[in-house]
Amino acid sequence: MFKSGYVTIIGRPNVGKSTLLNSLMNEKVAIVSSKPQTTRTNLQAIYNDDETQIIFVDTPGMHKPRHKLGEYMVNRATDSTNDVDIILFLTDSDEPGPGDEFIINMIKDRSAKKFFVINKMDEKKPEDVAKILQAYEKLADFDEMIPISALRGKNVDILMDLMKKYLPEGPAYYPTDMLADVQERFIVAEAVREKALRLLNEEVPHGIAVNVLSMKEREDGTLDIQVDIITEKESHKPIIIGKGGQTLKKIGMYARLDLEHFFRTKVNLKAYVKVRKDWRDNPNYLSEYGYRKKK
Repeated sequence: MFKSGYVTIIGRPNVGKSTLLNSLMNEKVAIVSSKPQTTRTNLQAIYNDDETQIIFVDTPGMHKPRHKLGEYMVNRATDSTNDVDIILFLTDSDEPGPGDEFIINMIKDRSAKKFFVINKMDEKKPEDVAKILQAYEKLADFDEMIPISALRGKNVDILMDLMKKYLPEGPAYYPTDMLADVQERFIVAEAVREKALRLLNEEVPHGIAVNVLSMKEREDGTLDIQVDIITEKESHKPIIIGKGGQTLKKIGMYARLDLEHFFRTKVNLKAYVKVRKDWRDNPNYLSEYGYRKKK
């Protein structure tokens, strides 16, 4: 008996959704950062074993949007709860806050099975975890409630087994050797953006996008890639470049190492910095950089 289905991971910003996805996949498919709102669009990652195919949907964190990009992110996260088999509601809160309650109320009427997953259990005492589970149990009728540590892999295998239990019988929707339902250019852009998030200060990263200008494969398999790192402010450009170009070089070097691991070939990566004022509120720029409204 073969089982298959769609599972969306939803929660507030910075609760560990992408870390959980990578742990479930046992492979890095989503960028991870300590800064909130790292994930900007839905990423579909495809888990396969001999009896199961699970299409995981990693979503942007639910937040109050302050620009058109924020509106796009929230809409993508909301859309992800429709037409799926299981919703994983992930939080790391000690008690339900307004953001958590908003998400719970949003998913209450969804037909999918609903899992409450409390993350970062390794940072909490067992008795505190029990109190958290009791508090959230009062808010909704969850099919399963489980504490995990996505970073350390604690109880992630149990979570996987529970999901397999609830999945319906069905076919493999994707080839069994396929890791993610995204274009290669998306992988490139996200790899560069992740390194920028890690290397730049708090103010700059949220105004950054990455536009892949070209990807060309040589006869020997080497990939030549050119990207623009887009920033909203002229004052941010020298920060991204860094003294003597060192910050930009580090972003490119670390991204190249990830891309060589992903593509299994040598990569030549060239990155440039361009200023596009208020691009996060410009529909044309949003579309150009891949943040297109779902048709």
